[in-house]
Amino acid sequence: MSDQTFGTDEIKQMVRARYGGIAAGTLPDCGAPQAEVACCAPAAGADAKAREMGYSAEELSAVPEGANLGLGCGNPQAIAALKPGETVVDLGSGAGFDCLLAARQVGAAGYVIGIDMTHEMLAKARANATRVGAANVEFRLGEIEHLPVADNTADVILSNCVINLVPDKAQVFREAFRVLKPGGRLAISDVVNTRRLTAELAADRALVCGCVAGAAPVRDIEAWLRAAGFAAVRVTVRNESRELVASWAPGRGIENYVAAAVIEARKPAAGCCG
Repeated sequence: MSDQTFGTDEIKQMVRARYGGIAAGTLPDCGAPQAEVACCAPAAGADAKAREMGYSAEELSAVPEGANLGLGCGNPQAIAALKPGETVVDLGSGAGFDCLLAARQVGAAGYVIGIDMTHEMLAKARANATRVGAANVEFRLGEIEHLPVADNTADVILSNCVINLVPDKAQVFREAFRVLKPGGRLAISDVVNTRRLTAELAADRALVCGCVAGAAPVRDIEAWLRAAGFAAVRVTVRNESRELVASWAPGRGIENYVAAAVIEARKPAAGCCG
């Protein structure tokens, strides 16, 4: 997989350049223009893609134009069951789509923190928050392997198709565990590896940036979560996502190797083994 084919720094540079370019409208090609990947390209059909991922028309109408870039692979809002007054941290917050939706659900008594490693995405997200007057959300620069968030801060951690882009996924889950309050929960949409990639697909730079080559097997994700300390670990593969995944790189057959999934887990409550 990509972790083996490319070095950690190389992966980070490719991903940072790709998504920073998306925010800026320049769309750098990850070094492989012949292998463009639709899941990392904001298109005129972003709202249609979001509906396919499970977002409602009401959710789409609640955010300003440009907040939804069509980059996800699911709807973590649908599994988060957010409540008024909760604190939410979004790993890889992009242009702020999920953060702004979460801010509406947690209300004025709640708070949302978005983390992204690209200055361009942060600028876009902050502008979107200002446009809708979302005073209970902020966006911080940082890598999700090293969250700029204090221990025991969040009730809920969201993420949408971002963890697959990170070389050290086990470290992401350790950080998520650290910043969650006891009893806090994960609500993550991501892609998982269902079959070992061919050497050609694993070596494709566009697929590294495009939510394919960095996907990990379910058994590895479950093991990393449990090693981090999580309980009630559940990874549910969405077999119905084949058509969506196939659309990211038409004709490449990637839907035979990766699928969208829902990843859920809980940090045990204080004094409890989970």
